[in-house]
Amino acid sequence: MTRSVEDLPLVRSASVGGIRIHALEAGLQWLDGGAMFGVVPKPLWEKRIAADERNRIPAALRCLLVEAPEALVLVDTGIGNKESEKFRDLYGVANEGEPTRLEDAVRAAGFQPSDVDIVLNTHLHFDHAGGDTVLGADGVVRPSFPKARHVVQKGELDFAHSGNERIRASYLTGNFDPVAEAGLWDLVDGETTVTRGVRVLPTPGHTPFHHSVLVEDAGEVACFLGDVCPTTAHLPLPWVMGYDLEPLVTLESKRSLWARALTEEWLLVFEHDADVPWGRLDPASERPALR
Repeated sequence: MTRSVEDLPLVRSASVGGIRIHALEAGLQWLDGGAMFGVVPKPLWEKRIAADERNRIPAALRCLLVEAPEALVLVDTGIGNKESEKFRDLYGVANEGEPTRLEDAVRAAGFQPSDVDIVLNTHLHFDHAGGDTVLGADGVVRPSFPKARHVVQKGELDFAHSGNERIRASYLTGNFDPVAEAGLWDLVDGETTVTRGVRVLPTPGHTPFHHSVLVEDAGEVACFLGDVCPTTAHLPLPWVMGYDLEPLVTLESKRSLWARALTEEWLLVFEHDADVPWGRLDPASERPALR
């Protein structure tokens, strides 16, 4: 099991038809194992992912760079560089770089951060949208990709501003309000084609307006799952995070995804699995597993 950010390659690449995709390792965080597995007992989940002395498990901060025909698309942005040392210690964040490991990975894939045309967030939790903005040397927080249009569900942005006590620790306004102030949001509602070859598909449960991202070309499909299934250990339908606001809805989102993924042989991309970036479901397995 990966326990250090240095163990993660900056970039791993694959093709979806004629579209190149790059799994970017934007760092590592350590999250509470109980929260990551909800009602699943520890004796079961720790066989899949062992916990540290603080009961935390390693979680990748994997983003996806898509060379779509008409745009360079970055899906999710990790944690960014704005949070305090207390925050970074609590979540075991390791994402140092120029200015973070995400930008280093974009460059390792052969591009500059300024080449990104679209930033596409699955949702706006701090470990998925934290890198949308950057803290500059002048102490000002501004968009990290100022030339890029930023896409999220309209309902997700509204929900992020609700201030509900259950969710507000996950939604940090410095990650998305500067994007609004710069006029960079392109808000969508439901299933939408973002650019040719890239489409968002609502997969609610983790949050009410969470969506996953489909990359499609020449009959091939890759699905960036986001938090509907953060790791390969969460492939079984009832293995749902305690962080999920509507766990039964998550279960049904997964059921629908797995049916399509099997039939259409999707490549599934896992955002938080520290060891496995992607894989396809095994049609011979009695329960969801990779082949």
